[in-house]
Amino acid sequence: MHVELRMWEKSDRQALAALADNILIWNNVRDRLPHPYKIQHASEFINFCMLKKPASVLAIHAEGALAGCIGLELQEDISRLTAELGYWVGEPFWNKGIATEAVKQMMEYTALHFPFLVRVYARVFEHNKASMKVLEKNGFHLESIQKRSAVKNNVILDEYVWVKLKEH
Repeated sequence: MHVELRMWEKSDRQALAALADNILIWNNVRDRLPHPYKIQHASEFINFCMLKKPASVLAIHAEGALAGCIGLELQEDISRLTAELGYWVGEPFWNKGIATEAVKQMMEYTALHFPFLVRVYARVFEHNKASMKVLEKNGFHLESIQKRSAVKNNVILDEYVWVKLKEH
């Protein structure tokens, strides 16, 4: 499976809206991803991503099509050497190794474009075992389980914090 990370393009709007407007995606991400997800949301998101230099949020491309999204949220102040990793893959692309390869490539991209980072972490809802496997395959380790730290769909959940530290 050929997977490529690339900059977002305005022409990705339709495909992004189609993939992101899925309750199964929304159930595993932050509430700031709108649901339902409309073309207007896709346009605003792509415009936001295109302003970032260097780009910190990239499109996942696989099988000749937009397959998902992956990005870093750079932290600030005393956590300025840390970034949170987030990603999702559209349902038609599940169980094909795309997320695992995308995280691998994102970590390579991060080393090149954000070399100052010493810590990258991801927060995963307790029910998202597939995402935990993706992180584990990419050398992340389970640092902690934050009990009752998130609310999704009006359910209080544990979050699993997976971390990858920069090698010396």
